Amino acid sequence: MSSIDILVPTLPESVADATVAVWHRKAGDEIKQDDILVEIETDKIMLEVPAPNTGTLESILEQEGSIVVSGQILGRLNVNRITFEKGIPSNYKDQKSITSAVSQEHSIIQNNENHNTLTPSIRKLVAEHDLQSTGIKSSGIKGRVTRQDVESYIHSIKTTHCKDQKNYVEVDHDHIKKNKNNRKETRILMNRLRKKIAERLLAITNTTAMLTTFNEVNMQPIIILRKKYGELFEKSYGIKLGLMSFYVKAVLEGLRNFPEINAAIDGEEIVYYNYFDISIAVSTDRGLITPVLRNIDTLSVSDIEKKIKYLAEKGKNGKLKIEELSGGNFTITNGGIFGSLMSTPIINPPQSAILGMHAIKDRPIAVDGEVIILPMMYLALSYDHRLIDGKDAVSFLVYVKELLEDPMRLFLGI
Repeated sequence: MSSIDILVPTLPESVADATVAVWHRKAGDEIKQDDILVEIETDKIMLEVPAPNTGTLESILEQEGSIVVSGQILGRLNVNRITFEKGIPSNYKDQKSITSAVSQEHSIIQNNENHNTLTPSIRKLVAEHDLQSTGIKSSGIKGRVTRQDVESYIHSIKTTHCKDQKNYVEVDHDHIKKNKNNRKETRILMNRLRKKIAERLLAITNTTAMLTTFNEVNMQPIIILRKKYGELFEKSYGIKLGLMSFYVKAVLEGLRNFPEINAAIDGEEIVYYNYFDISIAVSTDRGLITPVLRNIDTLSVSDIEKKIKYLAEKGKNGKLKIEELSGGNFTITNGGIFGSLMSTPIINPPQSAILGMHAIKDRPIAVDGEVIILPMMYLALSYDHRLIDGKDAVSFLVYVKELLEDPMRLFLGI
């Protein structure tokens, strides 16, 4: 038998660390190669860590809630010699070479477990916090303990202590609803996504001059078009004709005609984008995420509907990749699916504007001197006034409104 390490996958440059979210297996379980052992959570997505080989889960070194970094050891897997030999390079031809390779593997593991070699600065840090160096997981070269290793260890101790003192538990919302007279308090730790959302919201408030302009749109033309062609569209493309494709198409034309909306501030420079990537806000159990539809100017209505459904499903299942969440020049959010009548959406930095769609409600509207009941929807455009003037913001929103009220223009290109 030989042990191999289960490592944190390489995190993107924009992600400093991650949290161990859930272990799907426990020590002693039989494991097959590529079985999902553990999920780790970044401030953007959940990452699955598969088993690197077949064997038995020997130990779990980082418990749920621990903070980990790229390449850090999460646990160890016992693999039998036959399985291990499959991973030996082809230049190991004889049994002696194979035995040497196995011994080398054990040597590496033992070196990683030896924390006696500490630099003076690390010794000082360990002494200041009254720590035992043998309990600190090392990630440096040749098993050396780094400053980040010590800081992560300190954080994990604080987290464990906090959980013990505060008695953190999962929130049972049904139980709370049934026990209305229960005056007890329940505390839970914020997940990383919620923490990131909180940080970004505060940063937006402090760094942008955000304003919101409103308008309303008559949705009857789109509703009629969907009723007339919806069934044929679904038969032809295998996807329902929703509302989002109309919103995306209208926004595309708006960005083409108002390039300052499709721009961002970078230091003392203004960056104008010559491409059109739209972020679509998707609500998940962990919080709001914004996967990106790229190059929407090259997509048909059916392509847009399919990609939105694909990204939304991946988002709700926690399967989105970092690259699917990165970028985006403009965001569309649809609070109307939850019944929101009107809101002031918050900009998704470094973008400069966001369009909020809302619930469609029948309202009495004056048309040509007569009062008519029409399905109306409020539009809200929040924008960074440092870059976008009020005139341009209002003109953009009016243009989007006009396209939605006459959707044939979207397909005629006029």
